Formats: sequence, C-alpha cells, structure tokens
Amino acid sequence: MIRIAMIGCGDISGIYLKNLTHTFKEVSLIGVCDLIPQKAQKARDYVAGEVEKGADAPVPKIYEKAEDAAADPEVDVILNLTRPYQHYGVTKMGLLAGKNVYSEKPLAVDMDEADELVALAEEKKLYLGGAPDTFLGAGIQTCRKLIDDGVIGDVIGANVAMICHGHETWHPDPDFYYKRGGGPMLDMGPYYVTALVNLLGEAKALTGMTKKTFPQRTITSKPHYGEVVDVDVDTYLMGNILFSNGAIASIFTTFDVYYKQQAHFEVYGTKGTLVVPDPNVFGGPIYLYRPEDDTFGPTADPALRPSEKNPYPNFKEIPLMFDYKENSRALGLADMCKAIETGRPWRANYKQQHHVLEIMTGFSKASESGRVYELKTHFERQAPMQNNPMHGILD
Repeated sequence: MIRIAMIGCGDISGIYLKNLTHTFKEVSLIGVCDLIPQKAQKARDYVAGEVEKGADAPVPKIYEKAEDAAADPEVDVILNLTRPYQHYGVTKMGLLAGKNVYSEKPLAVDMDEADELVALAEEKKLYLGGAPDTFLGAGIQTCRKLIDDGVIGDVIGANVAMICHGHETWHPDPDFYYKRGGGPMLDMGPYYVTALVNLLGEAKALTGMTKKTFPQRTITSKPHYGEVVDVDVDTYLMGNILFSNGAIASIFTTFDVYYKQQAHFEVYGTKGTLVVPDPNVFGGPIYLYRPEDDTFGPTADPALRPSEKNPYPNFKEIPLMFDYKENSRALGLADMCKAIETGRPWRANYKQQHHVLEIMTGFSKASESGRVYELKTHFERQAPMQNNPMHGILD
C-alpha cells in the first residue's frame, strides 16, 4: 500500500479527499498539510467523518509544515495541491527529501523550473507525475481507441477552444488566476493540450499570438467581493501546433470573452470527424460523423440546410468504452502508485507534463518573437487504460 501526504487543502482537495477515501483501493492518505491550519483540520475531519460512516481508510495526521511531511519516513508520495506558482518549491522539496511526487497541473510555471525538477527526479530515480488525469477517463480513452482503430481515418488536424470570462464571479480566491502561473493557458490549457498529445501524439513546432485585454479585474464572488486584481498574464491566447504525424491543431484559450459553451474540441480525419468531450471532465458525450451518415446528402449546400437545435446534426453519439466516467481526480495518482509497486510505466508522468508545459509556454514565446517555436521536449504516449472488473483497482 503506497502512503500519501497531501500538501495543500484548498478548493481542489475536496474531490481528491473523496476519491482517496472511497474509490482508489490501493493507496492510503496518511497525512495532510496546509498553510492555513483550519483547512488541514477540515480535510482531516472530512476523512474522519467518512471513516465513522464505514469508509475503509486511515484518518490522516496533520503536519504543521510541508517539510514535516517530506521528512516523515512513512510517506511514499507527496501529493502537491498547492497553487501553481508554489508547485516548483513544494515538488523540489519533496524530491530532495527522497519522496516521489505527484502534483496538480502544471508541472511548474516555466521551463527553467520544469527542467530542474525533471533533472532532479531522474538523478534521484524518483517517480514524478501529475495532473491533469482526465485523459485517463472514459471519454478521452474512448476517443483514443476510435482514432487508433482508424474510425476517422488518418488524422488531419484538430480545433479546440476554452472560452470564458474568467473566474472572479464564482471562485472564492480568484486572484492567483491572473498572476504568474495563471491565465487561461496554464490554468485550463493543460486539459486541452494533454488530451491533444494523447490523441495525436508528440508535437514538434507551434506558432502563437497572445494579449492581455483587461489590465484589472474586479472580484464579485465572496469573500473578496469588490477587490480589484491587477492582471499580470496574457488572457487571450491563440496558437497552432504541428504534430510529428503531420496533423495540425489550432487552440484558443481566453478569460476575456462572454460565451455560453466553454469547451470545444473536434478532431478531423480523412474518413470523418470526432467531437471530443470537454477534457476537463472524465466522461462524455462523444459524437462521430462520417459522410455515409449524412441524411441531407453530399450535394446539399450547408448554408441552405434547415436549422436544428442539435449542434451536431447527423453525428452519432458513441457509447463510452472505458471505466471512470465520473469525476475521478486522483486516478493519475493511483496509476502512478501502482507503477511504483509493480515497476511498470505510469501514464500521467513527468515527460508528458514537461512536453505539455513547453507547448503552453511556447505560445507566448512565439508571439513575442514572431517566429515558429521548435519544441525541444519529446513525448511518447503510454499504454491506453485497461478495464478492470473492480472499480478503483488499476492494471
């Protein structure tokens, strides 16, 4: 049983606590820590309450400092759920202490930090990995199988977008989304780029244009209602990615636009088009279009077709073929822990995080230079998920 210490008990920690307590049977959360002691206490009390109701899990201890967790000989893995700009420091501390580390996305906020963490993990022969792990869920895994099986033919390209007007209207602590390590690309981009490389493979070059539309944001959510945040990062980013297989994808992320549907993800092939579900979730829906399914006929002018409420007329919804369609955050952590015990590769690994971070930070570099950015990192897809009759037990 791999033993985990959670560092950071903020907003995202709730689903980790739930899944580590109830879903994933081969890991054990033995400790929690937060800079705000009350948050750590709340996390500990949640697990204690679930144990009283019958959950088969230990009640975690509370560490006063992150260093205490790293020094605990009982801890095998540090789970780093701190804010993005803190990922580097906490992960480095864990690696230096000889602990394996799994962090929330991104791996770090720039490539210098990421390069150092990767070199340190490899030098010490430690496991390093992290979110997002939504690509391991039923939705993206089903899409991967459809693409790998040639259902849409050879992949031509993809078009993805994450469009919203920011988090200051609903998030309880939205300021960090507009500081170093924040912005729509580093915050939401990891879901989209991670899904892209798992569906299309390694990227080799990119172009980008970025800007900051609003220099300040006013928070309208509680408890910081009325506070003004200076925006330090670009909030409107567009880019094109060239993949090693020749496919080209366009990506657009923004915190500047009023829009009804936040997620948009389509993959185009020589035999059809696949609508991929929101990569921020684990399930569906998935839609597939092939020309033989077109009830209008190939000669009909698309502009003259009758309007329909269905945004994807003639697309067929594809059933999910894999497990984990519900919110399964910590799936990647459980997969890495299984790899530690068995010696097999782990899917949400640091090489994937490293490649994804270079893509995301590359858009601003390409925008600043006005040149094509050639990627230095490399990426190789790991084995697809395998269905196991026991939910929470991994291959």
